[in-house]
Amino acid sequence: MTGLAKININSNRRARILIAPLDWGLGHTTRCLPIIKVFLAAGAEIVVAGNERQRLVVATEFPSIRLIHLQGYDIRYSSVRWMTKAKIAWQIPKILTAIKRETAWLNSLLGKEKFDLVISDNRFGLHHHSTHCVYITHQLLIATPGSRRLEDQIQKWHYRYIKQFDECWVPDFEGDPNLAGKLSHPNLLPQTNLKYIGAISRFEDGLHSNSNHTDLVILISGPEPQRTVFENLLTAELNQFPGSAVVVRGLPDSITAKKGFNNVSFFNHLPTVELGELLKNAKVVICRSGYSTVMDLVALRKKSILIPTPGQTEQEYLADFLMGKKYFLAFPQHHFSLSTALERASVFEYADLHNFKMNQLELVVQNSLQVEFKESIQTDASRTK
Repeated sequence: MTGLAKININSNRRARILIAPLDWGLGHTTRCLPIIKVFLAAGAEIVVAGNERQRLVVATEFPSIRLIHLQGYDIRYSSVRWMTKAKIAWQIPKILTAIKRETAWLNSLLGKEKFDLVISDNRFGLHHHSTHCVYITHQLLIATPGSRRLEDQIQKWHYRYIKQFDECWVPDFEGDPNLAGKLSHPNLLPQTNLKYIGAISRFEDGLHSNSNHTDLVILISGPEPQRTVFENLLTAELNQFPGSAVVVRGLPDSITAKKGFNNVSFFNHLPTVELGELLKNAKVVICRSGYSTVMDLVALRKKSILIPTPGQTEQEYLADFLMGKKYFLAFPQHHFSLSTALERASVFEYADLHNFKMNQLELVVQNSLQVEFKESIQTDASRTK
């Protein structure tokens, strides 16, 4: 019997965990899936907060979990690369309003029911003095090319929010090699209790390869309108592709199917096991360079081609950094040609990804339950005196 099981039996109640990922694309949601899985295995009760699309993703994997609505930041990009940064900047007032709104939302929720732990994946406002709160981010430094002063100012602003949490979990490796470079290993670290929890992925090594290989798997993701721009670009390129291809559109809430052609199939969304086995058996994967996707690709040791979202500085940095390490091949969207990319991939000297040990979450979760659950018991007892 593990220490986690003993805690739950001795306390006569399950630890209650609230998990709330950011809605900026689906990557924050999918990287919370392994966290949910480990907490459930530990015997905790999980409640997940998010918008409709996020809740559909979680419900597909964990049908019995309680899901509650939490309005997102609803960020949109521009269809033009140079406008994306400006459009995000114009939405800062909306982001600040969303932060205040989610802080009030959590305050109201905690007035009605008790949680032993709140885990916020990049939602700045989900902290409360009465409950132990964890903030998850791989971007301790938010890349701002061309302006070191602005980058420093944004980091200070970010750290002021992180400081309001009891812990900050960084899903990357503490030393070198790592997957996020200066984003997760800046010169200046926040003063909050910082834990590098290793790279995490919803996919496991147990996924098997078979003889039913697919030449190409394409993952479409991210905020609009760039998600659609990316899909249209790849669909046009696939008209001339002679092999087999599967496109996963990243639309779990869509009921409109897209018709395939030649030897190309489209899916709006796939559950983790089906998607994992599809990726495992793909000869090449093409996708955005979102960090959650990167961790999934490393877990599956996949030969992949990354196309960062134009103007999304984090993805552009990650694509350059990871290509420099030869973990992945990368192309800018405006210079992308499917035939050229596949030709380059066939001769690119990909580095071995087997050195990265994935999903080291069990110890992190065990420590969280042992410490925080005991504290919550002590608090409950003190209230009865």
